Amino acid sequence: MPQKSLFLQTVRHKARVRRFSPRTERVYVAWIRRFIRFHGLRHPKELGEAQVAAFLNHLAAERGVAPSTQTQALCALLFLYEHVLERPLGRLQDLSWARPRARLPVVLTPEEVEAVLRELKGVPWLVGMLLYGSGLRLLECLQLRVKDVDLARGEIRVRDTKGGRPRVTVLPEAVREPLRGHVEAVRRLHEADVGRGAGEVALPGALAVKYPGAAREWAWQWVFPAGRQYVTPGGGGRRRHHVHESVIQRAMKAAVRRSGIGKRATCHTFRHSFATHLLEGGYDIRTVQELLGHKDVSTTMIYTHVLNRGGKGVRSPADLIGTSPRPMRG
Repeated sequence: MPQKSLFLQTVRHKARVRRFSPRTERVYVAWIRRFIRFHGLRHPKELGEAQVAAFLNHLAAERGVAPSTQTQALCALLFLYEHVLERPLGRLQDLSWARPRARLPVVLTPEEVEAVLRELKGVPWLVGMLLYGSGLRLLECLQLRVKDVDLARGEIRVRDTKGGRPRVTVLPEAVREPLRGHVEAVRRLHEADVGRGAGEVALPGALAVKYPGAAREWAWQWVFPAGRQYVTPGGGGRRRHHVHESVIQRAMKAAVRRSGIGKRATCHTFRHSFATHLLEGGYDIRTVQELLGHKDVSTTMIYTHVLNRGGKGVRSPADLIGTSPRPMRG
């Protein structure tokens, strides 16, 4: 397709006008690029509903993607035609949807959580404690700013959320003092960066234009800054990004392996465990919904399927008959 790079720059510009997150922008561009390649590098304006349906059917039938992945690709293409090409798609004929896969979340027991956390140290341990103790998603935790953590009130304000709905969640008492010490170390690092003429961070939206000096303010710094600085495009100076999620994911994977718990646990498993353990502890599902930031309580309801003891205290009838195993015959 001629001038493909220029076309994708237009896609990125339209995404930023609509204030999409950088991650959504990258994902949409990637799907649009795959769509173009699937149709032999033809320009999307030459393609229509039939070609969109063919691509989505290919994902379901040939690639075997999950329904959520197919829906993500559809959203990217709907955005492409409506907001970039300004020609909204009509009805997609003969579209085959990927088959849903019923899946329950992996949940650890409190003892298993403790076993994994014992295998972590430093920043990965702090992050793990916040994932389990506050119910944060990994990226929500790593994108925390200093101003978002209220050590005195025991609260965390989560602003950069998956659904774009800010929320307040609990800050575990067990992590307050270690986190306080970590934040003080981050302050010293920031002061040293400022002394070297750096110390800026990326700001959301147009805040950098509205408040030119905010990028160096202590309140806007990352709680978990990266160990290395990077040079901003256009020679704008040196900055620190937050710790990359892959650093924590690798540490978590190694900790799970060393703990020997025998479950395929990830960083997100701690969030699942947070919700399940709160429900097991008798907390109202609406409270758990607010702490997790779910838009609909039906999303939170999945955790009722993995409870050992739900709100009704369900007990297996086999535990009520009091039989014991018969001796094996030799």
